Amino acid sequence: MQLVIYFLMILTYTHADYPALKTLLSEKGLGGVSQMMSVRIQSELKRTAIPEVRGGVDIKIGTVKYVLSNMHVRQCRMPDPSLVFVQGTGVSVKVSQLSLSITGSWATQFGIIHDHGSFDLAVYNIKIYTLLQLGDDAGHLSITTVSCSADIGGVNIQFHGGASIFFKPFVSSFRGIISDKIRKQICPAIQKAINELERHLQETPVNVPVGQYIYLSIPLTSSPAVTDQSFELDIKGEFYSRSSPSEPPFSANVFDVQYAENSMLSLAASEFLVNSAAYAFLRSGVLQINIRDDMIPKSFPIHLNTSQFGAFIPQLRTLYPNMEMQVLLYASETPLFSFSSGVIDVHVPAAAKFSAVKPDGTLVPLFTLDVDCSFSGSALIDKENLTGALEMKNLTLTIGSSEIGDFKTDSFQRVLVMAVKMFVLPKLNAALKIGFRLPKLQGFSLINSQLLIKNGFVVIFTDVQDSLTGL
Repeated sequence: MQLVIYFLMILTYTHADYPALKTLLSEKGLGGVSQMMSVRIQSELKRTAIPEVRGGVDIKIGTVKYVLSNMHVRQCRMPDPSLVFVQGTGVSVKVSQLSLSITGSWATQFGIIHDHGSFDLAVYNIKIYTLLQLGDDAGHLSITTVSCSADIGGVNIQFHGGASIFFKPFVSSFRGIISDKIRKQICPAIQKAINELERHLQETPVNVPVGQYIYLSIPLTSSPAVTDQSFELDIKGEFYSRSSPSEPPFSANVFDVQYAENSMLSLAASEFLVNSAAYAFLRSGVLQINIRDDMIPKSFPIHLNTSQFGAFIPQLRTLYPNMEMQVLLYASETPLFSFSSGVIDVHVPAAAKFSAVKPDGTLVPLFTLDVDCSFSGSALIDKENLTGALEMKNLTLTIGSSEIGDFKTDSFQRVLVMAVKMFVLPKLNAALKIGFRLPKLQGFSLINSQLLIKNGFVVIFTDVQDSLTGL
């Protein structure tokens, strides 16, 4: 039962009127949860210490007091639970033919007569049915128990040890009592587990730090949508600057994702998610870099000194001969991503502030160039790696301001475009070809994944594998 909720929890984790993140779990995904649930439940039961049971049996001449203690599950047999979507409500969970083999110690008292020993307890054909309702509580996924019932097919108990044969004719009286006690504890135990998970869900933060500068806001924007075939979570999915949080000058657009019945999960993100991250980084003041000549590879055709730049700007050689230069490159506006069928486009408005470096390290402002560049790319999932390719569509330079007079940018622009195409993009694409390993989600790996770029959003159809069990 806990695994069902745990699996739903990891899925949740503008000026957005519409969600920028969507997660859909299919019937195949629910079947995968069932398999993982069976393995996890059996593993957990074997590690669980069962509370001792105390009571008494009326044997007509008095009451035999008993204690069953030190109980542990030695064996557990259970077919995969049956999990079914219930439209408009949540998930029903049905467990049948669950059997437990339990060992423990027993002790009895009848007046001044005491006895003790060990026992083997077999509880078989346990049936459990629970209906869970999924909802939204102030942006958190919530879960409540609508109904629960339990039944036990039978109990067999064998006592070992003990010197008094006086009690042996009455051990059969334990069976009904123990069966009834176990049955009555099942649903309260389930309710306790659900309450604990609900508490954990409500305590789970909806603002998640992502590195040093930004955080991701992931409250639900609406109640979970449950049909008889799928389960969908709509999540805000907006990044904010940690130092200067504010809404971006753009908003999320509506998008719709259909679940894939051949995949367990569908994970979708709109352009707004990525663009809000770019805006958050811009607000944090980190989309900038100081470039010195010692940071540029020797093979690069352009180096930061007034002698070489004098070929493009003749007055530099006269005003500041043989001096090193430094460039502050920064985003002047929010870089924007757009998704269309199979293609990712990126527009980057930037500025480059050039300075001469005096021998004492003092910077002398020279000029600022406005840089307008755009790229297009593609992305796909190769095995378990996210890979891609990028090409430059345009790079334009214009003078923003100048302390050294007017000059033309055409020749410098041509050399820069050539340098980016010949030196920068090949190295970047070599790294993108290798790609990045798909992340694990709280111990679950994404396998058999497919990435599609749609109009306005990207979606990953994937199966999920428990890293511990391999299921």
